[in-house]
Amino acid sequence: MDGNSSTPRITCAYLSQYVGKLVTVVGKVVQLRGEEATIDADGTIHAFLNREAHLSANNGVQIIGKVNPDLSIKVLSSVDLGQGVDYNLANAVVEVTHRYKPLFLYEN
Repeated sequence: MDGNSSTPRITCAYLSQYVGKLVTVVGKVVQLRGEEATIDADGTIHAFLNREAHLSANNGVQIIGKVNPDLSIKVLSSVDLGQGVDYNLANAVVEVTHRYKPLFLYEN
């Protein structure tokens, strides 16, 4: 990434608008199966994890990754946020950043 682009925060509803682009998602890890995770981010997202990912089921996670054509995400980095994540707040932040795009740095 260069200084002229960012990884917009999205939920499941925005996946189709960002195919081929980097995004940031905060959600709850619903299921882990090998190098795949199912994440609830106001809808179900399938994520393909990298080897550095150390997530726990039922914990919150922030992932940065590329949206695939099938609307899954190839994870480039992830952070286990633990328990007690305010998902309503995380979703509200997504809505604000999309409603007021000029205030946030997006594509050039």
